[in-house]
Amino acid sequence: MAKRSSSSGRWLDEHESDAFVARARAEGYRSRAAFKLAELDDKDRLLAPGQCVVDLGAAPGGWLQYCARKLAGSRARIVGIDILPIDPIDGAHVITEDFREQAAVEALERVLQEQPVDLVLSDMAPNISGVRNADQAAAMGLLELAEDFAATHLRAGGSFVAKAFQGEGFDAFVGRLRGRFGSVALRKPKASRSRSREIYVVARDWRDE
Repeated sequence: MAKRSSSSGRWLDEHESDAFVARARAEGYRSRAAFKLAELDDKDRLLAPGQCVVDLGAAPGGWLQYCARKLAGSRARIVGIDILPIDPIDGAHVITEDFREQAAVEALERVLQEQPVDLVLSDMAPNISGVRNADQAAAMGLLELAEDFAATHLRAGGSFVAKAFQGEGFDAFVGRLRGRFGSVALRKPKASRSRSREIYVVARDWRDE
């Protein structure tokens, strides 16, 4: 058996001792990230019966599971997309496509059938190279793609929630959202590890002008 590195060992030890990991297993969620969305939803009242929800970067499906459970029985439409395969989830439609490609947007639009979206979620993040400037640029590129999708598919009054990393381009991104939504808040859910630079941008009340 190969000896694991000290860094991978630390990550595994942290993972196994994480209370949110244990809770996800106990409650049948595929990832601890479900509790990030749960906290955002509790604070900002994002989900409501009958909504149309699109989750960008949805694998392995924790956010989709949370949405499907919260909106079960309400004729909601929940769609998730990721470059990685997502095992089926009752109450959600999953698409395996690279959201950076136009084909992914077209696949989403075929499923949506011109239905306006109430909530766009994005937990997308790039593969980390370790080169901070390059990683930030890649993260902002994904964030801007999510922003563009929200701008062209949200109904008036809809909401947009996205994972972001503070750095080059972040302030300009938040500034754009403040000009297009009624309210914009920055959140750091308890399930987000303290050492992570991630922060969640919650934009509500889309002004469809």
